[in-house]
Amino acid sequence: MRFHNAVITGACGGFGQALARELIASGAQVALVGMNRAALDAQVALAPERCIAYTPDVSDDHAMATMGRDWIVRKGVPDLVIANAGVAGGFDTAQPDDLRVMRRMLEINLLGVATSFSPFLPAMKEVARPAALVGVASIAGWRGMPGNGAYCASKAGLIAYLQSLRAELRPTPITVHTVSPGYLRTALTAGNRFAMPGLLEPGEAARRLLAGVGKGTEHIVLPRRIGWLSRALNLLPEKLHDRILLGQPRKPRAGEPGSTDIPGLK
Repeated sequence: MRFHNAVITGACGGFGQALARELIASGAQVALVGMNRAALDAQVALAPERCIAYTPDVSDDHAMATMGRDWIVRKGVPDLVIANAGVAGGFDTAQPDDLRVMRRMLEINLLGVATSFSPFLPAMKEVARPAALVGVASIAGWRGMPGNGAYCASKAGLIAYLQSLRAELRPTPITVHTVSPGYLRTALTAGNRFAMPGLLEPGEAARRLLAGVGKGTEHIVLPRRIGWLSRALNLLPEKLHDRILLGQPRKPRAGEPGSTDIPGLK
């Protein structure tokens, strides 16, 4: 399936930019949603007649609804919506300040997917033509990891949400796709202090995602071998699995050296 009208959130980051480049190169009209205007404008410049940049906070349902209405009026109903916006960071329940990190991470990583789909789903149902909703989850959503509870919880919740939405839309021509990347070479992984097996370049990951969605694959793991490794580890007894993970360095918490920025963190 070739996509003609696409919406991408998180279009400022490495993976989002790679997805945008692939879709723009294919001739699609692309709505680029993110919070870094300069990065979005650089993408729009690749095909200004086919692209529009938007800068709402994905956790703001009113702002996202306004964006959706504007895009539909100007460019039509999308046949592809990729909810890619996400943030990551270490988390420690014993640190009261980290509760704000968890709240913000859930707002962006979980609620932000629903606010990305909601503005378009009624119109997509009405036109009743093949279309795809894509949620970018993570291998981290398959099992909780020490020091990463907020991120793992947000992605596990996202996987369950996408399962529910997929079941709801079975009677329609709209498909729902869960993408579980392992490690991509982006700003979100730049500060990681642990081994990242199967590290994938964002351009290659973008091509694999779009190919998988185009073929109708509902569960996409990037790369596949990291999924096999994760499943193999999950076969171990829980205490042994935990012991292995406890021996690994933890992801930096907000404010620590190597941590990534979390927009809107109060």
